[in-house]
Amino acid sequence: MTQTIRFIRRGQPVVLENVAPSRTLLEVLREDLGCTGTKEGCGEGDCGACTVVLGELAGDRLIYRAVNSCIKLAHAVDGLALWTVEDLAAEDGSLHPAQRAMVQCHGSQCGFCTPGFVMSLFGMYQTHSCQGETISRELAQEALSGNLCRCTGYKPILEAATRMGDFPAVRVDEARLKVQLDELLAASTRDEEASSVRAAPAEASIGTSTSPVRTEYPAPESWSGYMAPRTLKQLLQARADHPQAQLVAGCTDVGLWVTKLHMEFASVLDLTRVAELRRIEFEPSQVVIGAAVPLADAYTALVASRPQLRVFAHRFAGLPVRNAGTMGGNVANGSPIGDSMPLLIALRATVVLMSVRGRRELPLEALYTGYRKNVMASDEVLAWIKVPLTAVADDPGAAQGPRQTNVPEFLRVYKISKRFDDDISAICLALKLRIDDARVVSASIGVGGVAATPVRAHKTEAALQGQAWTLDTVQTAMSILRAEFQPISDMRASAAYRSEVLGNLLQRFWLESRGMQAINLESFTLPEEVV
Repeated sequence: MTQTIRFIRRGQPVVLENVAPSRTLLEVLREDLGCTGTKEGCGEGDCGACTVVLGELAGDRLIYRAVNSCIKLAHAVDGLALWTVEDLAAEDGSLHPAQRAMVQCHGSQCGFCTPGFVMSLFGMYQTHSCQGETISRELAQEALSGNLCRCTGYKPILEAATRMGDFPAVRVDEARLKVQLDELLAASTRDEEASSVRAAPAEASIGTSTSPVRTEYPAPESWSGYMAPRTLKQLLQARADHPQAQLVAGCTDVGLWVTKLHMEFASVLDLTRVAELRRIEFEPSQVVIGAAVPLADAYTALVASRPQLRVFAHRFAGLPVRNAGTMGGNVANGSPIGDSMPLLIALRATVVLMSVRGRRELPLEALYTGYRKNVMASDEVLAWIKVPLTAVADDPGAAQGPRQTNVPEFLRVYKISKRFDDDISAICLALKLRIDDARVVSASIGVGGVAATPVRAHKTEAALQGQAWTLDTVQTAMSILRAEFQPISDMRASAAYRSEVLGNLLQRFWLESRGMQAINLESFTLPEEVV
């Protein structure tokens, strides 16, 4: 248990003592460290004005991730490197290529969103340009999907992204940074609170000294701390000892409870540093995704075996949210409009729950008992998600285990939302059918946005199973699918709209299975000259 935060900024160790568990990274940056270049826009991870970049060691590699600081708890940056918009220009004032490109392409007007765009560009630069890759317009659109601008339109900003490589390269001293991050990891294992001293004014936190800058806050008696275990054994014991602690992963949901509902937590249990839960393992019949794996990496793993999921994966929020959030957190949170669950249900995924008492595995759809309620006991955590691979039959929970099959699957996921990018679904429908000799061998359907929980469409599956794959079969199934759920009306869609669209999407699935193309929005490409 610790209230100390240690990170690297501008090549300098920064140490913050007694930071409250519920304090966000944005609050610490703006209010405590005076880094006001990072802006607060929406306060919910939608607009990108608060974007910063984190650097993390993954083996011997440095991984750079743009994240939303407004919903990122400050303690989550412990042991990492941090860049804000103030950190990009050189000591002589010369601009970083991300900044120069924005200036030369006239990518800023009012300027409020500009720091966030620049930081997303910086993250793109470190991940792609510094590796010798050319940034295409398509890549730029994907990487900037979490940043909104109300002044310029996006054409000059996209041009800036593609032109960063035109300027002399600016590189992070990764060799030195790796040494510093190793030192932080060693320091985090030692109790330094007894030797902590009250810091100099906040301005010192952005100096150039290599000695740690310390800031100490008084520790209120009302909270007990931020727990960040590094092993599964430690996590399970902490969960048993502190069942009242708020469990967090990427905080892309819990962060909103802090910023919008003004909730505070006496104690927080963060699972994102647990080594066993940060891995993706490919087994012969399935891929196993740890609960602490970022959404971006989890979807990359799914797309590796099912390339048709690529567009859907990029439509899951914006890149900063996918960089911070985890698939385990998305599933455990259980929002009825969470996009991961309908897909995973259609893929017949299972979840592994663990506690000091042992482990159990169940189908993902069996996890939920009501709106944001689940079967997990107070000492349990969701540890892994197991997803059958393409060549595996649809009954991985059966006694005989997963079965190999030669019948190809036809898989589609449809997300209906008001915006194409960075928006919450009104409806999400995932369909996976195996069709052999014009007959439905198996059907698996997951649905979001139509009930209190993500659900499986059992009745519609039964109507398709074993039937000839014909228009008559599809039309019958459309009627059943529309009647299977009783959706509500809300700000995103009416109940009648949701029911009607469910059937329409099944019809679209039929048309695509017959080879029809260009009937999805994602298949439409806007000419560059009008973007």
